[in-house]
Amino acid sequence: QVQLVESGGGLVQPGGSLRLSCAASGFTFSRYAMGWFRQAPGKEREFVAAIGWGGRNTAYADSVKGRFTISRDNAKNTVVDLQMNSLKPEDTAVYYCAARTGDWGPSSAEYGYWGQGTQVTVSS
Repeated sequence: QVQLVESGGGLVQPGGSLRLSCAASGFTFSRYAMGWFRQAPGKEREFVAAIGWGGRNTAYADSVKGRFTISRDNAKNTVVDLQMNSLKPEDTAVYYCAARTGDWGPSSAEYGYWGQGTQVTVSS
């Protein structure tokens, strides 16, 4: 049974940091590209960041580039993290972890496995 479980969300002030984690099980983690997406109220789900199955290739949405960092550890844990720094109110959303076969990509339609999401709220 495939499971992706996100954690680490919460309430943070503008300029603060959060680290999201996604624990994966039920599939061969090291063969899947992983992505983070987010959805704010009334908006479409959007791409945030992705990392290739080997961990060397990463990609970011322009809105988070330089502030967010995606990483994964295939050797020790089946976990993919999203370090979020310099958070802004517009980063407020439910953040989702997702997995796909093949190379990474920004389209949510290409990801077959999804977590339940974790809420991130940036507010003073």
